[in-house]
Amino acid sequence: MAQVPQTFFDALAVRTWCGLALRALGRAREEIDAINVYPVADGDTGTNLYLTLESAATAVEAVFAGYETGAGEPSPADAVRAMAHGALIGARGNSGTILAQLLRGMAQVLAEAADASRFDGSALRLALRRAADSARQAVAHPVEGTVLTVASAAADAAEEAEGDCGTVARAAYEGARAALAATPGQLAVLRRAGVVDAGGRGLVAVLGALVEAFTGEAAREAPLRAAALQEAPLRQAPQVAEAVSDGHARVEGDSETGLCAPDLCADAAGAGGPAFEVIYLLEADDAAVARLRTRLDALGDSLVVVGGDGLWNVHVHVDDAGAAVEAGVEAGRPYRIRITHFGLGDVHTGRERPPREPVQRAVVAVVPGEGLAGLYTEAGATTVLARPGEPPASGELVQAVRRAHAREVVLLPNDAELRHTAAAAAEQARTEGIRVALIPTRSAVQGIAALAVHESGRRFDEDVVQMTSAAGATRYAEVVVAEHQSWTTAGICQAGDVLGLIEGDVAVIGADVTATAQTVLDRMLQAGGELVTLVVGDEAPETAVAHLEARVRESYLAVDTVVYRGGRQGALLLIGVE
Repeated sequence: MAQVPQTFFDALAVRTWCGLALRALGRAREEIDAINVYPVADGDTGTNLYLTLESAATAVEAVFAGYETGAGEPSPADAVRAMAHGALIGARGNSGTILAQLLRGMAQVLAEAADASRFDGSALRLALRRAADSARQAVAHPVEGTVLTVASAAADAAEEAEGDCGTVARAAYEGARAALAATPGQLAVLRRAGVVDAGGRGLVAVLGALVEAFTGEAAREAPLRAAALQEAPLRQAPQVAEAVSDGHARVEGDSETGLCAPDLCADAAGAGGPAFEVIYLLEADDAAVARLRTRLDALGDSLVVVGGDGLWNVHVHVDDAGAAVEAGVEAGRPYRIRITHFGLGDVHTGRERPPREPVQRAVVAVVPGEGLAGLYTEAGATTVLARPGEPPASGELVQAVRRAHAREVVLLPNDAELRHTAAAAAEQARTEGIRVALIPTRSAVQGIAALAVHESGRRFDEDVVQMTSAAGATRYAEVVVAEHQSWTTAGICQAGDVLGLIEGDVAVIGADVTATAQTVLDRMLQAGGELVTLVVGDEAPETAVAHLEARVRESYLAVDTVVYRGGRQGALLLIGVE
């Protein structure tokens, strides 16, 4: 379908740009991963950019969804702020973190523009300049020949252009494209590999989508290799997937043609370079973040700190991952912590490591809190953490399926709202040759029941049937606090009321957590049951848990109770009855 040009940069143009950029990165993801040799040859730049942009696009769609039931559409300022915030909380890797700051820089200018209904070419020029400058400031030690150089060239070219948004966007794209082609002459590691900078290549794809959003015309293809080596075969960087926290890393690719030369890898990262990539979101004030930058800069390299207004995304490569996290704790409240091992030195030294043989079967599950993540991990599952208000995107689920490194995967979304997201992830994984079965679990307690009967030794179909049956036989409920006044199936609730939801519908409205939870539990046990599972959130009163255990013990003699600590899971209490 032909793209309808957008003369001005309004909310619809933001939405269109996000969609086109996501598709462009999706098409180029594998190629960008393949040329990723700097700052670490870990082959994930394209994937990280895609996941970051997917989070931005999801945030923009959420803003538009809020206007579907009413009149009008979101303002451009709302749309660009959502885009920037989504990228910030979903940023992955060095490249994704820098992209998030580029989008934030643009959002700052556009949200401050005098005309709040739409932006013209002059506003876009200023936005691209702010984007490039703020991204460079976010990097502790900027290096030329990287995405920063490409962003600056785009801003320089845009400043020379006169005209509407389409004209400015095209000038920025052409400037970025020319700068990208020149990156091998600025970084020895790129020149020796015969490739352009991977992060810069991703930015060019994003700017190409901006041109298409304004003009309806697809931009020219960006180069992948150095101009002087266009006829030479493309040497790929090792494809290293995100490692789990126990230090095991998976290396994909052909040992003859898929791995870069030892001297190239050593150039890319420096022999004996940091072993871990640490990323986390951080709630902290500006002064604390300034101190954090100094401390992290002394601990490692590739330091990028982006964000503002109390919320930051921190990225650094270090040998002591614990020290990097502790520094964040001292600065404020770090969360969504991701620690990736670079493969026990393989990436930094270039020593080849034989690919790990895939396991036959694995379980991948979405869990709502750190406590349940630990429980599921102990049971052998690969987990994806879904924090309150931050559901995982399909790309994160696909990454988890890849990380499980199995021929067969059982996927447990554990949330009715994630059904379509999980289905999309399963379909993507199947195109990569992985056999995936999606069990439509609607609550983490159903996932616990499914995982309890999982047996990797039996046939895949039989295992899926048994897990599906166990999940389906588990009724579920949750106790939450209402955030605002609303109509429910149990009547009108006020902000602060305690709600008891059974199978997703509000069944009880109360003022006390313990009383409401008991009412919910009694209603569920009226239909029978043999086992009650209670998953307790951090904010649930301890007295409520003790009361419910006593209630079951005294009133339902044939029913057993098991209690798990869920951590920060959103709901005060999850209840399962089997």
